[in-house]
Amino acid sequence: MPSWECPWLSAKLGVPLYRHIADLAGNAEVILPVPAFNVINGGSHAGNKLAMQEFMILPVGASSFREALRIGAEVYHNLKNVIKEKYGKDATNVGDEGGFAPNILENKEALELLKNKIGKAGYTEQVVIGMDVAASEFFRSGKYDLDFKSPDDASRYITPDQLADLYKTFIREYPVVSIEDPFDRDDWEAWKKFTASSGIQVVGDDLTVTNPKRLSKAVSEKSCNCLLLKVNQIGSVTQSL
Repeated sequence: MPSWECPWLSAKLGVPLYRHIADLAGNAEVILPVPAFNVINGGSHAGNKLAMQEFMILPVGASSFREALRIGAEVYHNLKNVIKEKYGKDATNVGDEGGFAPNILENKEALELLKNKIGKAGYTEQVVIGMDVAASEFFRSGKYDLDFKSPDDASRYITPDQLADLYKTFIREYPVVSIEDPFDRDDWEAWKKFTASSGIQVVGDDLTVTNPKRLSKAVSEKSCNCLLLKVNQIGSVTQSL
């Protein structure tokens, strides 16, 4: 279907475009998504030592999108003050995606910052944490290098199972409910095992790149339980659906 046909059909039917798209997808109930605020950056998006790319807050307990937006903005700006006090003024520089990029090495330290800030702001019951690991960035010869921004040293690489155990530690100790791209895009077995055992939302982005063949494989092998669709990777919303 050409990109113009979907809006043309929605106009012809006299329904909003979002409603027509929902009908095409067989979705009877339309809701606004919970916004994900990217507040700490690492990986290739920042000049710090963090291996994992994005640490996000998700205001899942907000009563409306407006309230979720307010909570996200409030936590983001308060986090800036905390980072400045703990790491200095230079630490409030932002990465490519707009999150802060304090010069910390341990991914767990980023989670600790978020957990404490969420708690002090009084949003423990309303805000949870999501991560975009972008693990393909630090995949090395079947293993993973969580210090990939330092000179290469194969002795520090960890196995997919060890990385999965690290994620499960994060899930136990912090309100982490969503992890995007936890493994390399071709580490299918690790994806499948983690999705089956983690109990959280496991998002495929680099895994599928909105490619129909990779999407089909991910679904059939149950490699993830959530898909991130990027229209720019396939051409149109209709093709994505």
